[in-house]
Amino acid sequence: MARKLVTATEKFERKLAQTQKEKYILRLYVAGTTSSSMRAIASVKKMCEEHLKNRYDLQVIDLYQQPTLAKGEQIIAAPTLIKKLPLPLRRMIGDFSDSERVLVGLDLRKQ
Repeated sequence: MARKLVTATEKFERKLAQTQKEKYILRLYVAGTTSSSMRAIASVKKMCEEHLKNRYDLQVIDLYQQPTLAKGEQIIAAPTLIKKLPLPLRRMIGDFSDSERVLVGLDLRKQ
């Protein structure tokens, strides 16, 4: 019986189909209601709605309101976005206005 060879394209397409079904668990850590924090929240929400519609859970955590969470997640700068799921875990820092960089960080685009 002949074994079917799986091409790189077929592997990529399977992975893409699987990724399109996975739920993303994201945590966005901000520091108060600064302009940088508000810009980061707006940027991440917009990207999630455009690229992860109905497939994401975004928690926005204000480090001034919940400082103990920063220690547990080892947050050293804000705003910080953490992709908990799907694995691998990813951390990004900034205002997230560079959507292409964020999409690569979320594994939604190739580098």
